[in-house]
Amino acid sequence: MSLAILTKAAELGLIFAVLSLGEYISFRVMDNPDLTVDGSFATGGCVCAMFTINGNPILGLIAGFLAGCLCGCITAFLQTKMKIQPLLAGILTMSGLYSINIRIMQGAPNVSLFSSNTLKPVWTLLSNANTQLFVLIGIVALVAFLLYIFFKTNLGLMLRATGDNEEMIRASSVNVDSMKFLGLGLSNAIVALSGALLVQYQNFADVTSGTGMLVLGLAGIIVGETIFRKHTIASGLLAAVFGAILYRILYTIALKLGFAATDMNLVSAVLVAVTISIPHLKKLRRKNRA
Repeated sequence: MSLAILTKAAELGLIFAVLSLGEYISFRVMDNPDLTVDGSFATGGCVCAMFTINGNPILGLIAGFLAGCLCGCITAFLQTKMKIQPLLAGILTMSGLYSINIRIMQGAPNVSLFSSNTLKPVWTLLSNANTQLFVLIGIVALVAFLLYIFFKTNLGLMLRATGDNEEMIRASSVNVDSMKFLGLGLSNAIVALSGALLVQYQNFADVTSGTGMLVLGLAGIIVGETIFRKHTIASGLLAAVFGAILYRILYTIALKLGFAATDMNLVSAVLVAVTISIPHLKKLRRKNRA
């Protein structure tokens, strides 16, 4: 396998590392199975694409981030104010976002970032192939560092406590609903940023780009947690980053070995299901031995 292929795999891995960081907040910190991800990922990309086409690629990333935050807040509203179960709330938001994403792209299911005049991609942060890797490393490092700092603040500690024991934190006079708005908003904002980065990397946006991103992000977290076994915020964030990169490299190697690209979603789903089931299987094994 050539160095160029590995570099491209690492670049995509870094983009999906941002996705895994976002999912880490909802699934690990908040213990909230949020299915909004597939929709908010595409929303971030669609919003970014429209801003980029109009000559504002940096603003596009920011707008994609904010749009993802709004998606998460909608899910939080359904959970907290409408008393809808978390799984169903995420599904409802994700379904609605498909129509919204098409509206964002003015009725088109996909949009290219190539200029109609020059037939060349419009300028973005990731336009230069020689600097793509370094720009992505910088973005991932910045997001991970800011999250680490945030989770050490009082607000971050309250968010973590909400995920650990919601009843206890409610008894401590903390507004749990506000914590859910914060957690789901931040989680989906980072997921949407990943979608925006992917659009600028591939130079096109598609309303179906979020399909399978929930499982892909979880796979990155789980692969990383096999390496970073300590249950701390720092190790969790590192696991999300390096797991996503390693998973993408393994994905590329599997394709080179002859695996069909259409089979990889199944492999990811099985990997996530088996890994999540391991604690239960170990418990059953100990029970049978006793």
